[in-house]
Amino acid sequence: MEYVLPNRCKSEVRLDGKTVIVTGSNTGIGKETAMEFYRRGARVIMACRNSSRAQTAIESIKQKTEGEKDVGELVFKHLELSFWASVRTCAKEILHTEKRIDILVNNAGIMMCPKSLSENGIELHLATNHLGHFLFTLLLLPRILKSAPARIINVTSLAHKWGDKKMHFDDINLDKNYTPSGAYGRSKLANILFTVELAKRLNGTGVTVYAVNPGVVHTELGRFMDESLFLGASWLYNSLTKLVVKTPEQGAQTTLHCALDHNCSNESGLYYSDCKVIEPETAAKDEKVSRELWDTSCTIVHLEPEYDPFKPEEDVQI
Repeated sequence: MEYVLPNRCKSEVRLDGKTVIVTGSNTGIGKETAMEFYRRGARVIMACRNSSRAQTAIESIKQKTEGEKDVGELVFKHLELSFWASVRTCAKEILHTEKRIDILVNNAGIMMCPKSLSENGIELHLATNHLGHFLFTLLLLPRILKSAPARIINVTSLAHKWGDKKMHFDDINLDKNYTPSGAYGRSKLANILFTVELAKRLNGTGVTVYAVNPGVVHTELGRFMDESLFLGASWLYNSLTKLVVKTPEQGAQTTLHCALDHNCSNESGLYYSDCKVIEPETAAKDEKVSRELWDTSCTIVHLEPEYDPFKPEEDVQI
């Protein structure tokens, strides 16, 4: 029934005085998520790669909410998730300007790209969808901890079931066997494993973590399909999803549920779809793999061994 009568976030909680960050919020699910937070009075930081598209999104949100009372603020911050220097710069700017971070939504992502490497030499799906968010989250974590109770939402996908469901730590760039679907699926598996491990390490802190599958949504994620599959694949994907799957507004509901619902405050480290907890693939719950992913990710993003994101904020330097 998820695509016939999809569930909706039922919480009516306000976010006045709260600060929320949404990555990739200039379009699609991210934009709808940012707009709802803004409507509820939050200061919404829209962390996006393209400044002109982000400004257009801000203007669009303000137009759509014109006349509504007690809206919040919309702020753009430049963030290129696949480039560690950009992630560090964005995090530093946010820590400089924001006294609190109440909700972090790691929403941005790419899908089905042809074989590509990031500026740091890492397979692009993994760099963008997991590693950039991993670094961004850990750099912001001391401020998030200071703001507790707080929530972190990692947007993943049913695609974590794709491929061989392995992280391939011995072949991080998938040089031996690259496929666009397998690379995307691995990055989405990483999102859930990161959620599992982070929730375990945050136990008892008042910061809770959620992995969210928005469902199949009509967004711009299919824009690389012409290059990775065949000419016309992007048009076919967009045409089909426009007709038979969720709108971005519907796709944002599970993210909003995890960010706002009172009952979710007692849950952490779980996987959600259609505004309820469901079981992911067994591979996504492997705690040995989640620990190895954590350690490997720290090494790849050059997170200094002495940096401890779980220390009191005044003791942390980034």
